[in-house]
Order: sequence, then C-alpha cells, then structure tokens
Amino acid sequence: MTSYTLRNASPAKTRCDVVVVGVVQGPKGPTLADGGEDVALAYGRKLRPLLSTLGVTGKAGDVAKVPTSGAISSPLLVLVGLGSEAGPVAVRRAAGVAARAVSNAASVAVALPAGTPELVRAVTEGYELGGYTFTTYKKPPAEPKSAADVIVLSAAARKKEVIAAFEEARVVSAAVAATRDWVNTPPGDLTPPAFADTVVAATKDLTKGRGAPKVSVRVLDEAELAELGCGGILGVGAGSAAPPRLVELSYAPKGADRHLALVGKGITFDSGGLTIKPAQSMNEMKSDMAGAAAVVQATFAIARLGLPLRVSTYVPMAENMINGSAARPGDVLTMYGGTTVEVLNTDAEGRLILGDALVRATEAEPDVIVDVATLTGHMVVALGDRVGGVMGAPEVVDDVLAAAATAGEEMWPMPIPEAMRERITSSRIADLSQHDWIRWGGGLFAAAFLREFTAGLPWAHLDIAGPAFNSGGAWGHVTAGGTGVAVATLVDYARALSA
Repeated sequence: MTSYTLRNASPAKTRCDVVVVGVVQGPKGPTLADGGEDVALAYGRKLRPLLSTLGVTGKAGDVAKVPTSGAISSPLLVLVGLGSEAGPVAVRRAAGVAARAVSNAASVAVALPAGTPELVRAVTEGYELGGYTFTTYKKPPAEPKSAADVIVLSAAARKKEVIAAFEEARVVSAAVAATRDWVNTPPGDLTPPAFADTVVAATKDLTKGRGAPKVSVRVLDEAELAELGCGGILGVGAGSAAPPRLVELSYAPKGADRHLALVGKGITFDSGGLTIKPAQSMNEMKSDMAGAAAVVQATFAIARLGLPLRVSTYVPMAENMINGSAARPGDVLTMYGGTTVEVLNTDAEGRLILGDALVRATEAEPDVIVDVATLTGHMVVALGDRVGGVMGAPEVVDDVLAAAATAGEEMWPMPIPEAMRERITSSRIADLSQHDWIRWGGGLFAAAFLREFTAGLPWAHLDIAGPAFNSGGAWGHVTAGGTGVAVATLVDYARALSA
C-alpha cells in the first residue's frame, strides 16, 4: 500500500530513492519546470549540456533517468517532459508517465509544478492513476514493486486550500481506480447479480465506522422489476442465465438544497443479442458497464467529500446474451412508465435499460439528471477513442463541459437535431423506435431516444463509448484497459452544483 504525503521541501535536498522533475520546451531549448529550481541550481552550468547529451527535449511524454552522483540528495533523477506549457492537463499526464517510469523504488519525491491547488490535484491524481495496475488474475509478482512512499512537493504545501486539493485528489483517484477495477473484471465474474452484490458490499464498506457518510442502497431483482413493469431492463436481460438488476443509491446529507440524479449503463457483457456482434467486436464488451461503474464510484466520492447536495443514483444492470428467451428484432417492449418501444436492433440495448432507469430518476424530482453510458459506436467514429460526447439541455451540457475541463477529461458538445424526433417516432406499431438502421447520426438518435424518458427535466447524456476503455498502450495518466473516465467530471460537476 502506497502512502502519499504533501510537503514543502527542496527536491535537491529531499532524501528518497527518486526525485521527479518536469522539463518544458522553450525557444532556447529545454528547461526545468517550476518545482525543479533547486535541482537546476544544484547542477548549475552542467545542466544544459547534460540535457543536450541525454537528448532531453521536454516533449510531452518523454522520460530520461539520470544517476545524480551526489549532485542532489537522491541517487536518481527522473526528467519527464511537459511540452510547451505546464498547465494542469500537461502536469497530470506527465505525473502519470513518471509513475510508470519509476519502478522498484521505496520512496519517490515528485517535484512537478505544484504551486496552486489545481496543480497539486493534477500531480496527485496523475501519479496515482498513472501507476495503476490490475493484477487480480495474475500470479505474484505480477508487476514491479510500487513505491511505499510518494511525496508530492509544493511550495504552497501549508496552505489550507492546497491541503484540501491534495486530500480531495486522493478521494477522486481512489474512485477512478475502483472504477477501473470493475471495468477490468472478467464478465463471467461480474454478472448483473454479482455486480449488484459488489456495489452493496462497497456501500457497506463506505458507510462503516463512526463519522462515515450515509449512503443507502436498494437492489431490485427480476421479480421486482417485473412487478414495476421495467420492460427495457427485463427485455435486454431475457437472453441471459444471469438475471438483471436495478441498483439504486441515495446520498442525502442534512442541509442539501440541490438534488442531482445520476444514471449509468450497466451492461456487464454485450454479445449484441440476436443482432449478434462480429466475434472480434466482443473482446472488450466487459467494458459496457463502465457508465454504471462511473456513476456508482462518483456517488461514493461525493459522499466521502461531504459535498452538500443530494444524489440519487440509478444503475440498471443486464447481460445482453442469446437464448430462446432473448428479445427479437420486431418485439415491442413496454418501458417503466408505459411507453412502448419497437426493438429493431438488439445490439442497441443500452438505451432500453437506461430508459427505465431515467424514468425512475424523474420520479425523485431532481434538479438535474446526468446519465453516463458506453452507448454508441457512432460517437467513437465522430470523436475518436479519447473524447466523450455530451448532449442534452444546453445549460447542463455547458456545466458538464466546464467540469470536464477542470477534471482533465476530454468531452465535446454534440447536438440533438429536431429531425431526430421524426426518426425515433417512426414506428408504425409502438410509441418509439429503438433503432432505424440509418447510418448517419446514430449517436444523436440514441440521445434523442433517451430524452423521451427525462420528463423535460434538465438533463445531460455523456456517451463515453470511446474513452471508457483503452485498447492500446498507456498514455499520460491513462493506463491500458478500463480508464475510469467520467468519475472526475461527475465529482467536479457535483461540486459546482452544490456551490
């Protein structure tokens, strides 16, 4: 278990195994970034030729390891590139790169730019998340030993707002890492009942002990879902031997005068149903519950931080599989609340389970609803695999985008054109069409469909189909596999809403 501390100390005089310092690109060549001034003084005139000899440019993501030979107190200096600017985004990513560059060190001092609360947060989150590993299913030792002690160095370490930023960053990092754990878990071990049990157990851990936050949890099984008439969740889950669930969380601190509802898509595995996916498209479909994991862990983080707002969270869980009971193209499902939906593509299942959960959310009469889902491949085509799409009421979308910017997550606004209304109501036998097989604007169609279940309340939809799972190598603070995207954005959005 790694311990993190915040300290005001000189990186040149701090005794530890490794010191990390940033390098920025400049018109006259690379220079050490803020936080590394004492290291630059210790090396003096030798620094510039040393950087030149090592080929250090300051390019974002570049790393160089330098044995110090006594020039500073630590035996190893790690130089990590920040690019041309040292803002929170660059610092967060550089800290993540540094975390992976340091191995088998007992103690590390991170002296990246950290003069403000925003930068301290970026360093802390970046280093902790950049060093994330998922080794549950590997024989030990599966990974290089991580440092027992990580010291975040900041000249402002004694300021209350900086200490608060550091402590809050630890909470957010833990929530993102837990989200990654759930997304990375094999789907056979995280079926809807198992996922629901995991959330219940995590809620008990969160609320255990004196002074712990109060979060209640309720799990609705298939019988209760049938009694309520949740046809979307039941229809999607009908083809699986593992029955569906709906998990509902509630955090209601005293004095809260704002109310946020969160909804997350929890498809624990998506075969596509009878509209079956190509085999190669199923490999990462354990990640189709990333939205559910994100809203649950964001709720926990909001409670841990004691933010003064009420949060109601709805997590529909189903496994989209194939058997004789599976939903068929052409079936009509009656959603919770009575809306009928003609199913034309069983691989567009996420919107069906979200529809039921959104109606449940509206009944709590929140001030705003935000849903998070790995919903459409169309959004990946539009925005790539590192950017999420945000749609909905313009004022809510703007606030979510502002939260994403402070959280260091890439989100982009997308429209819901009025023409989509014609497409989603094109069914001849039901109130709504779930899908229409028109290639263009499929992600916008899905958002328009979800809007029908929001009762006109302020609402935003985050489509994280691209950034929820990293199929390639690690970059910045984002490791391979589940990324935990949207957790930090939701927490920052909640913080702004509560203020």
